Amino acid sequence: MKTTNFDFMGKRYFAATFSGVLLLVAVLGLSVNSLNFGLDFTGGTLVELGFPEKVDAQVLRENLESTGFENGTVQFFGSDRDILIRMPPQDGSDQASLGDQLFQTLAELYPGVQLRQSNFVGPAVGEELTEDGGLALLTALIVVMLYILVRFTKQFSIGAVLALTHDVIVVLGCFAVFQWTFDLTVLAALLAVIGYSLNDTIVVSDRIRENFRKIRKRAPIAVINESLNQTLGRTIVTSLTTLFVLLSLLFAGGEVIRGFALALSIGVIVGTYSSIYVAANVLLALNITREDLLVPEAEEENEGSYP
Repeated sequence: MKTTNFDFMGKRYFAATFSGVLLLVAVLGLSVNSLNFGLDFTGGTLVELGFPEKVDAQVLRENLESTGFENGTVQFFGSDRDILIRMPPQDGSDQASLGDQLFQTLAELYPGVQLRQSNFVGPAVGEELTEDGGLALLTALIVVMLYILVRFTKQFSIGAVLALTHDVIVVLGCFAVFQWTFDLTVLAALLAVIGYSLNDTIVVSDRIRENFRKIRKRAPIAVINESLNQTLGRTIVTSLTTLFVLLSLLFAGGEVIRGFALALSIGVIVGTYSSIYVAANVLLALNITREDLLVPEAEEENEGSYP
């Protein structure tokens, strides 16, 4: 594959400004709107129903509100006859039996409707999931930082963690700004984004380290530019093939997996960008040099080809 010759680092100040704007919008969205947590985190009732004929989701939502079931979400689930209803806790109702009450009400309005499943999540469970989810994200970032620190140097470690943090905040910001439902599938997608972005960052970092050791008389910005161009083809192919699969899931996978596919699609795009501009920008900001990456002779003699 022919190596390109793009001046990536020549646009690093523009990229830094763009990243700053993205992060600012994301943080403002999280501060003003907060996340639209799903029932996995807030507690409530999830009911899956099958109707004998096509139904209008908006009319169904209005019928629920007129009978006292407020603030619920009504979504198609697979077809225009399958409906998924998420209902938060209702004042004055037995939360454990809310699903049965909802079904009985709809059975009177829509004869022939079938109850596929009814699940109740208590608020204590939702609060525990929120804490565990945040701890999982934090643990993943810490483990990544330690791994990069051991494998590379502190400059690469800081760059990788800042890139991953950038990706997670941007994805969370998108969900806050557009008020998309944030549930356990989206949390799983965030952890997958960390893994995907880390893989891309490691490939780029490996090539940067290798070129710093081989090329003796070029400035760091030139070495990083060459490394990014050498890995660009691999990055584009990997990102596009992954994105095609995710877009297929997003548009044809149904409502249950839509949040996961949406979060991961945004994460792949942002992760590809951050592995080029955020991580590499941090290396230049930390004044990385060839001497930082040289290994002792004994270690160099024992070092084989990297995986």
